[in-house]
Amino acid sequence: MNNATVRPPKPDNEPTYGYAPDTSERDAVKNRLREMRAETIEIPAIIGGKALYTGRTSPVSVPHDHAHTLGHMHQSAEAEVKRAIAAAHKAKREWAQMDFANRAAIFLRAAELIAGPYRATLNAATMLGQGKSVHQAEIDAACELIDFLRFNVYYARCLHQQQPDNSDGVWNQLQYRPLEGFVLAVTPFNFTAIQGNLPTAPALMGNTVLWKPASQSIYSAYYTYKVLEEAGLPPGVINMLPADDGAEVGTPALASPHFSGLHFTGSQATFDHLWSTIGDNLDTYRSYPTIVGETGGKDFIIAHSSAQVAPLSTAILRGGFEYQGQKCSASSRLYLPESLWPDVRDQLTTWLDEITLGPPEDFSNFVNAVIDRSAFDSIVGYIERAREDSETELVYGGSHDDSTGYFVEPTLIRTYNAQHETMREEIFGPVTTVYVYPNEEYESALGLVNDTSPYGLTGAVFGTARNALRRAREVLEHAAGNFYINDKPTGAVVGQQPFGGARRSGTNDKAGSRHNLMQWVSPRAVKENLNPPSHYGYDWNQSDSKETPATSMETE
Repeated sequence: MNNATVRPPKPDNEPTYGYAPDTSERDAVKNRLREMRAETIEIPAIIGGKALYTGRTSPVSVPHDHAHTLGHMHQSAEAEVKRAIAAAHKAKREWAQMDFANRAAIFLRAAELIAGPYRATLNAATMLGQGKSVHQAEIDAACELIDFLRFNVYYARCLHQQQPDNSDGVWNQLQYRPLEGFVLAVTPFNFTAIQGNLPTAPALMGNTVLWKPASQSIYSAYYTYKVLEEAGLPPGVINMLPADDGAEVGTPALASPHFSGLHFTGSQATFDHLWSTIGDNLDTYRSYPTIVGETGGKDFIIAHSSAQVAPLSTAILRGGFEYQGQKCSASSRLYLPESLWPDVRDQLTTWLDEITLGPPEDFSNFVNAVIDRSAFDSIVGYIERAREDSETELVYGGSHDDSTGYFVEPTLIRTYNAQHETMREEIFGPVTTVYVYPNEEYESALGLVNDTSPYGLTGAVFGTARNALRRAREVLEHAAGNFYINDKPTGAVVGQQPFGGARRSGTNDKAGSRHNLMQWVSPRAVKENLNPPSHYGYDWNQSDSKETPATSMETE
């Protein structure tokens, strides 16, 4: 028996590969892209460690070449959900009782597999299935996912080491029990790392999981599961349930008395529905379920008149248009002083003229296709309404083409109405809108930033005047859970900027931190008296030695 107090390696952030021409990493991912494009795979449900081919399939296509089929996804429904619940229940006792060192080793090995032999595969899968450039895939499917796995192990051990004080003859302990039941992880299409983190974080803490990946990212989800399987994850700990219709998985899962927690990233509407359903089913559950969710944002950049044009323009372009604006942290509303607007406009249009739009296999393309038909139609709708609106003007872009792939040109809109729909609503595409304010109305502009959107995820302020930066930080305290000063509001790094927001952006439980891991345990305080008392009496409950004891009644 290993009685050592284990100390996992202290993690460092995974280095990001550059993929410059004539490098080995560039050759490796390009070779993998060619190989994977030439294959057509079957993606099953995976329940109790076994592949289940339901026969009810839908195609998995490429966003930038929607006629090309990468594979076929087998749909899950109520029957598969019930089997997965049974498999999770069967695996729970042994998994929860496994010592932390052995559980942790599985996820640390998964991180090493991604850093090494699976790196090109996960990057290529993310590029093909989710339309990311090689850089966006690298910082997501490789680096951030590796960081989640390594840092979660480290933070979990730090959490376990938080123990209560003791007194003479008493030993107090805090046990970090997994939740009593299974966790439902519902993951988004836009980040392979989040897709991997949402099921593995609860599993690390001893829970078993039902995992519903987004259908648009099921391709990389399948390879992520294969990594976990190779790393030694026992059958039934994480059960993958593909489905185009999330309700086919969510409804029966939330109806189970064994449901104990939801780990969610996706749309606000879906999260609201799941939360309401959980509330309606409260009488069904043995315990009040844990609800952790991140829903999105309408993220801002505000500049003071003291801001520098080049860094501000760089942040606008990168924050708004990398990965086609399909990030919950993407900057899609801008508040710029009138003195800076002409120079920022000119710099942005110059750079946007240099950017090319096309497939991610061509590394010279900075912008690629949006994820699917539904997203394309929604984004184009915003652009076309703005084109016809007297309160807005298209400063740049606005073109779109879905003949081969779902391509939308980076689009910059100026509005004269600070409450315009493109300033309030999450578009989730390569569209950003600017409102130009008079220089002397910086304080009022801060108020607009704070009050216009229902979200509170990310935001940034630019300037060199310290009082202006300080004032923005004060006024916008609740407008962003991740706040950036002179930097774009995207690209949070695990271990450096724990990620999450409040208001309608979610529960702000900070993915990639001990705050999040704490949600997946139910602490129990254990007191052991090493020298217990053997009589009921206390010192205080005795008569004073020089006093006559009082009687309960007088005698004659």
